[in-house]
Amino acid sequence: MAKTLILIPARMASTRLPGKPLADIAGEPMIVHVWRRAMEADAGSVVVAADDPAIVSAVEQAGGRAVLTGFHHQSGSDRIFEALGLADPQGNCDIIVNVQGDLPTVEPASIRAAHALLADPLVDIATVAAEIRRAGERTDPNVVKVIGSPVSPGRLRALYFTRATAPWGEGPLFHHIGLYAYRRAALARFVALPPSPLELREKLEQLRALEAGMRIDAAIVGEVPLGVDTPHDLERARQMLGNRR
Repeated sequence: MAKTLILIPARMASTRLPGKPLADIAGEPMIVHVWRRAMEADAGSVVVAADDPAIVSAVEQAGGRAVLTGFHHQSGSDRIFEALGLADPQGNCDIIVNVQGDLPTVEPASIRAAHALLADPLVDIATVAAEIRRAGERTDPNVVKVIGSPVSPGRLRALYFTRATAPWGEGPLFHHIGLYAYRRAALARFVALPPSPLELREKLEQLRALEAGMRIDAAIVGEVPLGVDTPHDLERARQMLGNRR
């Protein structure tokens, strides 16, 4: 595999949970938990892309590396593209993995699963998904579903992403997890594209890539990591990770 850089975008200005990268979980800031899990994946160098010096300081105190990016970015992919230029200006890394900074329970195996899909030269972007097992999530618009065609056991070629309950009929539905691995050229192309019609309608950035003809494959993993967006989510993360210490 080509040389890999794992980037973790983190911003302070969350509407529902301001300052969440620095929220304490089991004695450490949340962003440090995410950084540690990315390190455990052992898939490449790990850098946090932060919009505030306090995040940079927290990561560096834990022994990690972080770069300070602008606070104007509209998405995590825009932030990691700026961070890529700061962290790897020579262009040595050909694969970029984007691990969201609010996934403190993300499994290192899930990071490796997305990364491994780029061994296939036909894949532009890789991601992960897990089978939906709770009935209520099948109709929940906050649970994004990936619709795909099986390529091999545990792997789909993504045809669409939606907040609707789809596809119709008997069979599993898959919960998309917002973790991506890009070829460097694919990331550069993606961030240069304007928002697409379906992206704006569904409010799902990954549809921009599909509408532009880029190939996205998804690895099926065992579980969905907890995304921390609210104070309630933060308490759940504290319970989960506090029990692991």
